[in-house]
Amino acid sequence: MSNENEIKELQEEVKRLKKKLRNQEYGLIWEDKPEEVVEECKKKIPILEEDEDRRIETDPEKPMNLLIEGDNYHALSVLNYTHQGKISVIYIDPPYNTGAKDWKYNNDYVDENDGYRHSKWLSMMSNRLKLARKLLSDDGVLICAIDENEFNRVGLLLENIFSDHEQHCITIVHNPRGVQGSNFSYTHEYAFFSFHKGQKVIAHRKIKEEDIVWRNLRDNGGESLRTDARNCFYPIIVRDEKIIGFGEVVPQNEHPDKQILKKKDEFYIYPIDPKGIERKWRYARQSVDEIKDLLRVKKTKKGYEIELGKDYGTVRTVWQDSRYDSNENGTKLVHALVPSTHFDFPKSLYTVYDCIAPILYENKKAIVLDFFAGSGTTGHAVSILNKEDGGDRKFILCTNNENGIAQEVCYPRIKAVIKGNKAYSDITGISSNLKYLKTSFVDHENFSEDTDSMRIKLTHRAGEMIAMRENCHYEQKKNEDFQIFADSLKKKWMGIYFKEDKSKLSELVKILADKKEAVIYIFGWGKNEYKNEYPEYPNIRVEDIPEPILEVYKELNKLVS
Repeated sequence: MSNENEIKELQEEVKRLKKKLRNQEYGLIWEDKPEEVVEECKKKIPILEEDEDRRIETDPEKPMNLLIEGDNYHALSVLNYTHQGKISVIYIDPPYNTGAKDWKYNNDYVDENDGYRHSKWLSMMSNRLKLARKLLSDDGVLICAIDENEFNRVGLLLENIFSDHEQHCITIVHNPRGVQGSNFSYTHEYAFFSFHKGQKVIAHRKIKEEDIVWRNLRDNGGESLRTDARNCFYPIIVRDEKIIGFGEVVPQNEHPDKQILKKKDEFYIYPIDPKGIERKWRYARQSVDEIKDLLRVKKTKKGYEIELGKDYGTVRTVWQDSRYDSNENGTKLVHALVPSTHFDFPKSLYTVYDCIAPILYENKKAIVLDFFAGSGTTGHAVSILNKEDGGDRKFILCTNNENGIAQEVCYPRIKAVIKGNKAYSDITGISSNLKYLKTSFVDHENFSEDTDSMRIKLTHRAGEMIAMRENCHYEQKKNEDFQIFADSLKKKWMGIYFKEDKSKLSELVKILADKKEAVIYIFGWGKNEYKNEYPEYPNIRVEDIPEPILEVYKELNKLVS
């Protein structure tokens, strides 16, 4: 490198640091360490290419999940074009920065003697969280697992980047045996939940039938008399020890002779206690129908009692259960599904499941992203949730291939989840599809000086990105002029026209004209050049290429500079 170039780079670095100091006046401050993969994106344009040999297809009716091999910063850059504002849940389990050389920064392992250990970790996380934020839907939730090494700092970092979000932290006992420290034996870790302030995004947790606590629906104690709430005194009608309905509120001047009145084969049960005192039900007549499924009839020596037992409850902030054991339901499970693996410290499958399930119960078409995918636990958890309720949720997993993690651990595990494993038939053999992609680049000297040749090259190589964006993952045709994709059922079609010369564009339009839904991406030098083309084909939507991709990447470069 020439002295002139070195001086120029140093001047740019000084300018960047001065800007950061002006903007960062309080809160979490660290020595920002430039990251090579971030700088790389200022000269190269990230794209995706499919590894077709690793595609898995089982059912065209099922969703297409994605596994992206490459640096997660590059993957997040691409996703900002394909999935901005579309992700319902982001679950990440980043390196915990224990000092045990468990992660790299600029291709070097970070150990406990590195004086910039925490600064490097914060720089790495900050760059990725800034990109991830733009992917979340309006009601999206980010979940970040962490341990004591970076617990305090990641909490402040989340408050900084997600300043309009609520931050909630739960404690998970994942290693009841404990990890011996010099003063304490750590048995737990944490998970931060981040979502827009004031939103109700966490549904109630499900309670196992054997763990339900039943109590009498008849009120007792203070303010439990009939006169305390007149709309709460009415009969509950029982036949064959099952509730079949609710009677009307009893007029104030009427008083049943006893708690249970029999009418033919039906029993009318009133909230009268064993001493004959008229009490009230815990729910008024106008609201009791809503909880009918939570009630049961209990046979007693003197007749019947009506009991209330909720099979749901508010998610608590301390999780302690054998299902969260990372050895039993993490390490041993991964080794069983991928016998040749040596992957250390995978999450318990049920830790991830219990994190995402309360958010996704009501959203059966959600997209879940994990950009520290590791062994693929998040994809496994999403698959189980789909199996339980027939959902069509999709997962996107991003991981590098350090020590073969993508190809030799994550991919085989997801393959086992889809294809099945006899020893774990209850949590594998879950039909879905998988597309395996790798990050690649279109070389470019400088975004501020984009050239015609670069734009043309990007348009030719953007096919997989646009296929992801439009959910059309099946290539139908490709020649020197255009490329065509369709979805699995060929209900939606997508075409990309590569050239400035539009002489063959009519051929592409003709192919798509009779499709139920179609979109054409047309090469151009700017924006909105062809937006209003083809009004005679209301089924065809027209988009520009490649300017929207370049705009996204330029914005990301500003965001992390």
